[in-house]
Amino acid sequence: MTAVTAQQRDAGRVSIFLAVAMVGVLAVIGLSFDGAGQLRTLQRADNLAAEAARTGGQAIDRATAIAGGPKRIDQQQARAAVADYLAAAGTAGHSVSFPVVGGETLINVRVTVTYRRSMLGLFGFDNTVTVTGEATARALTGAP
Repeated sequence: MTAVTAQQRDAGRVSIFLAVAMVGVLAVIGLSFDGAGQLRTLQRADNLAAEAARTGGQAIDRATAIAGGPKRIDQQQARAAVADYLAAAGTAGHSVSFPVVGGETLINVRVTVTYRRSMLGLFGFDNTVTVTGEATARALTGAP
């Protein structure tokens, strides 16, 4: 029989530790990467909703405004303006509502954007996350 040296007994143990540790490291990298991506997508949804609401707020009832009446949002034109803006931005999921606050009709836009996870899908998490952004605007009046 041959004697087993200490170096031969330790062979391969570092490899097992490294393999287990790398799974944890990859999970942390995946959480960081996909978490940041999801936050960027949420910010994009909020920005798109705000810009679409502003676009809809510019669609006023011109006939009433020219006649000296109040500046009101033309709901049909506003819906079309919001849809056109979001289509140009590459976003399809949205809803438009017109809440009345203090006698003034506002436009409220809610935008839905989907983020596809790239790292966490490898660990069995759902590959897609849906985020929603929402913004409200008033009619463009031209007055400060």
